[in-house]
Order: sequence, then C-alpha cells, then structure tokens
Amino acid sequence: MRSLKGKLLSVVVVLIVFFSGPISRDLQAETSDQEQATPVIAHFHLSGMVSESPVVDPFGLTAGQMTSLKTLVSRIDEAGDDSDVKAIVLTYDQMSLGLGQLEEIRSAIKRFKTAGKKVYVHAEGLYTGSYSLLCVADRLSVAPQSSLWLTGLYGESLYVKALLDKIGVEADYMHMGDYKAAAEMLTRTSPSGPAEENINWLLDGMYETFVEMIAESRGKSIDEVKTLIDEGPYLADQALDKRLVDAIETREEFLARLKTDFGEQVDIDNRYGREKAKQIDLANPFSFFTILSEMFSPPKKPQKDAVAIIYVEGVILPGHSQPTLFGMTSAAFSGDIRKALEVAAKDETVKAVVMRINSPGGSAEASEVILNASRLVQLRKPLIVSMGDVAGSGGYYIACAADMIFADKITTTASIGVVGGKLVTTAMWNKLGVNWVGYKRGDNSDLLNSSRRFDESQRKVLADYMEAVYEVFKGHVETGRSSQLRKPIDEIAGGRVYTGGQALELGLVDRIGGLKEAIDYAASKASIEDYEVRTIPRPKDFFTMLMGDLSGEGEAPSDLTTSDAATLMSGIPSVKPIFDLLRKTEPQRAQALYQALQRIELIRAEGVIMMMPFDMVFEASR
Repeated sequence: MRSLKGKLLSVVVVLIVFFSGPISRDLQAETSDQEQATPVIAHFHLSGMVSESPVVDPFGLTAGQMTSLKTLVSRIDEAGDDSDVKAIVLTYDQMSLGLGQLEEIRSAIKRFKTAGKKVYVHAEGLYTGSYSLLCVADRLSVAPQSSLWLTGLYGESLYVKALLDKIGVEADYMHMGDYKAAAEMLTRTSPSGPAEENINWLLDGMYETFVEMIAESRGKSIDEVKTLIDEGPYLADQALDKRLVDAIETREEFLARLKTDFGEQVDIDNRYGREKAKQIDLANPFSFFTILSEMFSPPKKPQKDAVAIIYVEGVILPGHSQPTLFGMTSAAFSGDIRKALEVAAKDETVKAVVMRINSPGGSAEASEVILNASRLVQLRKPLIVSMGDVAGSGGYYIACAADMIFADKITTTASIGVVGGKLVTTAMWNKLGVNWVGYKRGDNSDLLNSSRRFDESQRKVLADYMEAVYEVFKGHVETGRSSQLRKPIDEIAGGRVYTGGQALELGLVDRIGGLKEAIDYAASKASIEDYEVRTIPRPKDFFTMLMGDLSGEGEAPSDLTTSDAATLMSGIPSVKPIFDLLRKTEPQRAQALYQALQRIELIRAEGVIMMMPFDMVFEASR
C-alpha cells in the first residue's frame, strides 16, 4: 500500500494536470472599480440541467450547464431586492427541468414583477412547458423563423412485459390498493382500468395548471387558451398574430430595445448573483496550494440561527450513498438522511428544518427509518416538508407526519399503497442451457427465489405481509394528517395519485408553495428573523471527496446502489448499444427505462416496496 505522502502526491499531480488547460472566462461578467452601479439588468441564461440538491462547483467546471433550483430562485429573488437592478432578462436554451421546478421558477419571476420591475424574455423556440414558464414576462420576444410548439401535455408510461417474455422472465406480483399499479409495467403491456383512470385524473390536473398559467399571463380566457393549444403549433408570425408573443426580433434587436428602454449605459450583468469561480494563477506555483488549503480547511462552527434544508432526492434506498463528481447522489439513502436529521435535531443553531422531497418512493424499510428520524426532529423544533416534482408512495410516507406540507400545484404526490413480488427467470436460464437445482430448509425459505411462481400458501404469506405494511402506511397518514383529511383514508389511498392542487383539496398537503415559501414558514414557526439557510449535510465538491477516498475517510459504501441497474444495461453486449443509442436519441425514454430497471433491482432486494405506480415521460416539460 502506498504511503499517505505518495497518495497526496498523486492527488497534486492529478489536480495540476486537470487545471493545466485554459480556464474560460466570461469577459462580460468582469467588473472594475469604475463600473456604473445603475441601471443594472440581471441576465439569466436558462440552459443545462436544474438539480434539486446543491451543486458544488468551486472551479466553474460545469460551465453553467448545471445549477440547483434553490440557487437559481435565490438569484432571481436577490435581483428583486437589489435597488440597482431595474429589470431581468431571461434567455432560453432548452433547459431541462421538472414540472414542479418550472412552477417554482415561474413563482420567483412573479415575485420579481411584484417588486415593480420588468421582465424581458428572448427565445429561439418554445414548447408548452417552457412557454408556460416564460409567458409570465412583461415582454416576450422570439427570434425570426422560430416556432412555438404550444400543443399541450403528452405523457407516456413504460411497460416491459413483452421484453421480459422475449428473454424468458415472468413477473409474479401483487399490490395493495386497486390503483397501486407499480408492478403493471412488468405484468402488462398496457394499463389496467383503474391505472388508466388514475393517469387521466393526474394529467387533467396538470393540463389545467398549464392552461391557467398561460391564461393568467397572456390575459386570455381558459377556453381561448385551450383552443390555441388545439390549433398549435405556430410559426413566429402566427404566434405574434395570436398575441402569444409580443415581438419578433433578432438578438441584436432585442439588445437594442433594452438600451432604448434603459439607456445606452445600461449594464447587463451576465453572471448576476453567481459565486465567482476560483482561479489559479499559473504564474504563481503557490496559488494552487493556497486554494487547496482553503478548500480542505475545516468549516467554521456556525454561530448564526439557521433553517436547515435536508434533501430527499431520488429513489429511497437503504444504506449510504456513493457521491458523484459534483457532490450529488443518484438516490436518497436512508442512512445519509437519518444522519442529517440527527445532526439537525442536535444542532442548537438550527431552529427549524425543511425536508425537500423529490422522490417516487422506494424501500419500505428505508422510508420507515427516515420517518422515525424526522419525528426525533419534531420533538425539538419545527419540521416542514417541501415537495418538488414528485413526492409519492415512500416519498409521501416520509412526509405525512410533518408539521406543515407545502407542494407545488403541479407536484405528483400520494400513491398510498404497496407492491411486492418477484421475477421468475427459469425460462430464461433454460434458453441459455443453464439448470439450477435448489435445496431448502423452512417452508418459505425460497419465498423470493426466482426459480418459480408463488404457490398458494406463499402467496398468502406475502399478501398478509403486504397488507400489514399497507395498514402501517395508512395508519401513519391518518395519525400525521388527523383532522386535515377530507375523506376516509380508504377513499384517498389505494395507490391513487394526485397533483399538489388535488392533494390540497383532499387534505393530503397543507399549502401550495415552493421551497422558498416552506423556508419562510419554517422561520416564522421558529420565531426567527435574522437567520441563514443551511444545507445538511454540507455539500462536498469532487476534491474533498477525492481526499476522503485517498485517506480512507470516505463514506461506507451501500450494499445496494443505483449503479446496479446501469450495470445490467451496459453489461449485456447485445443491450448496451441499444441503451447508448436510446440515451442519445430518446433521453427521456432512456431515463424511464433506467428507473424501471432500478425498480426491478429494488424489488429483487426487498420483495415489498412503496413506489409510484408509473414512470411518466412528459413532453410539455421541454
């Protein structure tokens, strides 16, 4: 084994090579001592991917292609409070974001307008979702010959039974709740009657929200907007004629308009509110080590009161995470979240906790771990839940006991139910000429074995177990929501899925609002005014994680990781080229397929899970 000195030398070599290339600079963002303070227009270029959890990128390696929702919303709110900022400009470039994220960014833009400031948008092509977001602007212009694909909301769910049939795999599953259709993707080629009813109920709520957004912003009636959607798409001149946009102009003409409105000396700040990336002076050999010293210095003990944010993002799994390059994980691991909740509960400077959930559920046992940890927080301080794009099944399980639940109007939530079963793979092995001979001690020792379907006695054993888990789930909801529920629990549960707006009517959530509203409420509940917003655990960048790995101080690996699904796809020679092609040509469908395989792996590991009944691909979110 190499000495620690040798390991550190390797790190230094890696980092020097990593940063030996040119460092990009946004020349327009550089300021001088003589810079005019007013008037300022804050420019936000909407591109790349929006993440829920923080993005730690001290050297600007993502080049603006990845930002966290909280950071983007905070920058817009900062511009609204800044007296030097007279307007914001939004330019759009196919930003990848969820439906709930879209709603929260739109709310931030509306708050900016409430401050009496103007919002300008320029785009080269929009779809229903992006148009619903950006039509809130005071002035929306598009480039010549661009198009507006205002065509509505399209969703599709994934079914892989035919694929399983081809490879000789049979799905043997049960569910608690007529609408709990999480296993139908494995057992059917199309949805059952209850599942289709639920999907249409959900899409109705989402569609109405999009229509209301457009009607409110463009001064049209609901019926007018629906007619415009049914008659779309539109070329730029047609969109202008229908008063869907305000102008058709080139980027140069758009900039000229800004100077006309705010004067020739207007300062368009392209990096407003962004932290400056650390720069290495290659002429100074010690500058690199100075930056390393800053990065690896232990964080100062917080002194200020805080509202803590704990993120639950992705499928809920047991164990601990394996962070990726920029500090994000591919799932919500119960060990990490439990520890974060414990830290928040014990930290006397943390006066309230907001648990931000963007999860379709997952492991029943891991969900119970998180719920129990959240209750320990509630014994000491307020616990508020903020729901993102989705907080369903296990994602709702961990939320139901909170002091207050916020959801976006277009959030997907509830799905109170459980599903369990296994995949029978004997026919597949027979095709390969492989025969497995099993031996057992105990009548149910092979309960989850993949060699055969459940017999009647085993089916009853599993059904009784699932029924017990389901009753616990409903019990948690009844206890946590008590008098808020508008209907008996059995009329709300059964795997039914709702939008945030529908869930509000049923008493499953308390208020419509985003992360900011949840933080503000948490602070008021804790009776604090001067406070900071603190993420727990503190996000780590790539270099901190690398040093942890080399020193042996990294997190313990989980027994189950989401890379298993990726390995399944990439490890089969005949499948890997198809999956690679899908990722390039059909990224949304490829992601849905990946989540389906992730679900299969989780069911294999646990037998009974709490997951959303379907993985939907929405076209309107573009």
